[in-house]
Amino acid sequence: MLEILRGIVQEASSAEDFQAALNIIVLRIRQAMRTEVASVYLIDHSINRYLLMATEGLNSTAVGKASLALSEGLVGQVGQREKPINIQNASTHPKYRYLKETGEERFHAFLGVPIIHQKRVLGVLVVQQTISRAFDQSEEAFLVTISAQLAAVIAHAQASGHIHPINHTANTKPVRLSGISGTVGIGVGQAVLCQTIIDLSSIPLRSIQQNLEQQIQRFKEAIWQVQRDINQLKNQVNDRLNAEEALLFDVYHRLLEDNALGGEVLNKIKQGFEAEGALAYIVHQHLRNFGLMDDPYLRERGVDIKDLGARILNKLLAKKPEKKRYPEQCILVGEEITTSHLIEIPKNRLSAVVSRQGSKNSHMAIVARSLGIPTVVGALDLPLPEIEGCELIVDGYQGEVIWGYSHKLKQHYLDLIRQEKNLMSDLESFRNKAAKTADGYPITLYVNTGLMADVSLSLDRGAEGVGLYRTEIPFMLQDRFPSETEQFNIYRKQLLAFAPKPVTMRTLDIGGDKALPYFPIEEENPFLGWRGIRVTLDHPEIFILQIRAMIKASAELNNLRILLPMISNVFEAEHALHLIHRAYEEVSEEGYTVQMPPVGVMIEIPAAVYQTTELAQRVDFLSVGTNDLTQYLLAVDRNNPRVADLYQSYHPAVLKALYDIIQQANQVGTPVSVCGEMAGDPLSVILLLAMGYQTLSMSASCLAKVKWAISQISMSKTKEILNNVLQLDNAEMVRSYLKMTLSHEGLGELLKFSNRALNT
Repeated sequence: MLEILRGIVQEASSAEDFQAALNIIVLRIRQAMRTEVASVYLIDHSINRYLLMATEGLNSTAVGKASLALSEGLVGQVGQREKPINIQNASTHPKYRYLKETGEERFHAFLGVPIIHQKRVLGVLVVQQTISRAFDQSEEAFLVTISAQLAAVIAHAQASGHIHPINHTANTKPVRLSGISGTVGIGVGQAVLCQTIIDLSSIPLRSIQQNLEQQIQRFKEAIWQVQRDINQLKNQVNDRLNAEEALLFDVYHRLLEDNALGGEVLNKIKQGFEAEGALAYIVHQHLRNFGLMDDPYLRERGVDIKDLGARILNKLLAKKPEKKRYPEQCILVGEEITTSHLIEIPKNRLSAVVSRQGSKNSHMAIVARSLGIPTVVGALDLPLPEIEGCELIVDGYQGEVIWGYSHKLKQHYLDLIRQEKNLMSDLESFRNKAAKTADGYPITLYVNTGLMADVSLSLDRGAEGVGLYRTEIPFMLQDRFPSETEQFNIYRKQLLAFAPKPVTMRTLDIGGDKALPYFPIEEENPFLGWRGIRVTLDHPEIFILQIRAMIKASAELNNLRILLPMISNVFEAEHALHLIHRAYEEVSEEGYTVQMPPVGVMIEIPAAVYQTTELAQRVDFLSVGTNDLTQYLLAVDRNNPRVADLYQSYHPAVLKALYDIIQQANQVGTPVSVCGEMAGDPLSVILLLAMGYQTLSMSASCLAKVKWAISQISMSKTKEILNNVLQLDNAEMVRSYLKMTLSHEGLGELLKFSNRALNT
């Protein structure tokens, strides 16, 4: 059966169009199962009915005409129950509905299985026979397997407009595709397909015996031209990006150097190979290595290398990139979109970005956030190239891409864009105000940073300090471990910029899921592997050097706080504290005037939740990382679009864990803050305040919204809301209750602009 299944899938995949694929599927199913009828019914959302789309055995004239209501007949019953129905004599079933035009009255045995994609019923697959008999378990299992394969094909066809035309009528529902929010915001405009990155794997590695010097000169000339182009691109964004974010382009320059990719290609040419093939060979090796990395940020470096390789190849082939014309409101769509693609579009024309691949931690997404461009990544079902030229709505809050919509829906989103601008304008008045509830309870608001570019925005928005400085970002922008002096200079700038306000620096948080290019870690299960404090405790030479640089940088400022990531047991915390005290003694003996900084641990692993009391007794403060804590509690990779909807910050287990943490910390008297995404969402902040969290750390862009939300509600009201929420047993009920209650409290405007991760 497995070979038959593979054959059906391969034959259907190579069909000239979707209808042909359906016809092949029903034909092959009937042959494989030796049944007399095989049919596919799909839901037509424009009429809310099942429509017969393909059949072998019923009257062919009924295709596209015969239909059933969603709750009608055995087909409707299969869809409603979302499981197979297998009966000997269909006509005796109380739900049987005879369709005269199909000529099915002579068929008695019936087996129907639902076609489901990402929890959504798309249709029903049916086989029938004249004799009265129940299909056996192997036949049912085979049809279920075919249905699962067919679901992805149908979902893609719907997204591509192959089932319903992309230019829908006013009565047809719009097409909605889900991805991952890369940058919040809403964009409306015309889709422009990003130039496909050239397939380097198609370039052969040709051996040549003569003119090696000519090949070397050709390659060097191509390198020089690409460097010139990169400089031009970088100059284009000097007025759009902060200096440190613009340094991302230096990654390209470093890769072109003789001690990096450029040098590797030259060596390959010198071994007797043509320049084009040598380039493709080396790039392919790098791509294979980056493809093994599980961290989205580092996987995206592979996209950068592919882009760079294509640029060099174009120069070698003397091929000029196609000049594109961009509409006034352009939405850039593509399989893989790089930073260079992004900034080639005039800044006043780019409304949004959508990519099938990539993650919210990619270079492109980082730059898009800096530019304030709504972005959706990981939109796996995005139909390329069919979507080019279509008008799209990109909802960066919900991680959705919409097209085929009515004028009314478009106007709704245009109104949301206007309301968002008005809301942000109104929130400006809260920039310099202290954060406190309507009944006067003060709340401390910190920011999460990682680039120097965050500093001015954070201070401008009224941040009271840094709750999380991600030290791994400067490490990622290097091609080697930064020296103690280099780290000192980076940390000193951060500490000086915020002094005397506190700056909480998280020690190097790398590992199998966030490996450095020069420190590769390959693991089968990186999220449960060698990462965070586990790596740095195994390499005390790296850890101590970083701590020394931090402590030296805080000399005479004394606003440093050190935070330890991925702590899972008391021993790790004690071991790290020992090394920190050792580094402090060394720095003090070297003549630096500095106080011993407070040390805290992150609570982001379920084991740490249950040892909060013991950890709190050993450190000066705690910081709850809700992103990883939610991910680990729910066993959901939040960067995986297939399960992103299961990442629910309002899940009762997450809320109860957060409540338990603050209760344990309060008993010991250890301060505790929240530094994950929940701290920056005004809706979840209401629950955090009620639990007793008084320090929150978030993106600088969230400060004004959170301040405003806090000012609109009393602490007594938050506690009333929390008491009711803790009685609910699922995230959807929590979300609905919060929306209803907070709308009554005057927070309705913010409900329109909540992130998908906190809304599902």
